[in-house]
Order: sequence, then C-alpha cells, then structure tokens
Amino acid sequence: MIALLTDFGTRDPYVGIMQGVILSRAPHAVCVSLTHEIEPGDIAGGALALLAAAEYFPVGTIFLAVVDPGVGGARRPLCLRSGGRHWVGPDNGLLWPSAAALGTPAAYLLANEAHRLPRVSRTFHGRDVFAPAAAALARGIPAEALGPPILDPVRLDFPEPTVRDERVVGEVLTIDRFGNAITNLRPEHLGDPAPGEAVFTVKRRAIRGPVTHYGAVPAGELLAIVGSLGRYEIAVNRGSAAERLGLRRGDRVAARRR
Repeated sequence: MIALLTDFGTRDPYVGIMQGVILSRAPHAVCVSLTHEIEPGDIAGGALALLAAAEYFPVGTIFLAVVDPGVGGARRPLCLRSGGRHWVGPDNGLLWPSAAALGTPAAYLLANEAHRLPRVSRTFHGRDVFAPAAAALARGIPAEALGPPILDPVRLDFPEPTVRDERVVGEVLTIDRFGNAITNLRPEHLGDPAPGEAVFTVKRRAIRGPVTHYGAVPAGELLAIVGSLGRYEIAVNRGSAAERLGLRRGDRVAARRR
C-alpha cells in the first residue's frame, strides 16, 4: 500500500500524475490518498497529519509525502524506514515525526538513477523522484538499493508544554477544518483530570473542562476536549473556535487542575 499526502490540492493533475507513475512501475500497488489539502508549503502541518495517521496503517505501508517548498534546491530526496514501514519524500523534516514515533528511523538518500524518471524536472520531484522510489519499494526493492545511508536527516520536533506556576503552558499546533484548535497538551500533562477538573485559558477566556463530547455544552459554547489525536482541543459546539477566538498556530494555551 502507498499512502499519499501532498499540498497539491485536487484541482490540478499532479496527484493523478504521481499515481500514474507508480502504477506504470508497480501495477499491483494500492494507492490511498491520506490528504492533498495541506496548506501550500506547510511542512509542520503535513508532518502533523502524517504523525496522526501513520500508526493506523499496516506494516508494509509506504508513505509518499510531498510538501516541498525547497524543490529543485539543496534539500535531499529521502527514504526513511521505521516500524516495518517506509517514508519517501523531501528531507525537510516532513517525514521525521511519524517515522520516529514508530521506531528508530534508518535514512537513505534517493540517489539511484534507475529508480527515477529519465528526465528529472526542477519543480516536480513528486513525479520524477519520489513516485518511482515508492514504486520500487512496492515491488519489494529494499531501501538500501535506492541509495546510500545518511546519518543526518532533517528532524522536526513539535514543541512540548512547559510548567509555570502550577500551570501547564502549551500552544496550538494546528486548526482543523471544523475550526477546532488542536494543542500540544495531553491528559498526562495534567495528571489525567476527570471531566470538569481542569481550566483551560486561551485568549483570556477560561474554559472549564475537559468535557466528554462536543454536545456536552450548549450549541455555540466553548469547550475543551481530548480529541482523536489524544491531545486537548479547544472547540465550539456546532461552531468554530478559531473564528470565535481568532486562533492561529502557535497561540498559547494554559491549563491547570481546579
């Protein structure tokens, strides 16, 4: 299985072209689109999406991810192997968090021209470099055959919360399409509080929580909940917390036990 993630969107033919290259070289490969709606050039957003998804894919999956503002420049093309899975994409930190979450990644430079298209453009390595490499892995070719090992892949680490005066201070990692603000705060940071045992402060608004489900508060009210990623989210029942509070990635969120 090859799981694709890009910032290409679906209006242009880029994703389909990549799938065409894969299937021309590995006709029996199964391609699954994880998402193609990462914000253009948003490496951290793409890395977080991969981190959220990787553990739910079976051993043997190849993650082909392209969020590549440095395409055509000095950044290296990369394959990571970890936890029985492979990641193919640019060496800009995009692949690292999800691969590291499942094991200790081994990294390889995509240098073998036999596993590239004959002509490599300066603007579409997803087609010319990454898709052929993913197809090779799908055919059972080992990562070692794609190129030499490298010891210094680019690592991207998400910020961890800090403790200040009996409060845990974190930040918004991303905003999902519902306007929920997903933070880097997790239940263990607060000693796994029961519903209503904590107070979350964001944009000078105090929110008692966590709640057990979105509908635990009236429609239109703010809430804090442990989301599907195992992190606290600031949300609005049937609304958008991002719009209500003007939230953006990096905004501070503090929490304490009541």
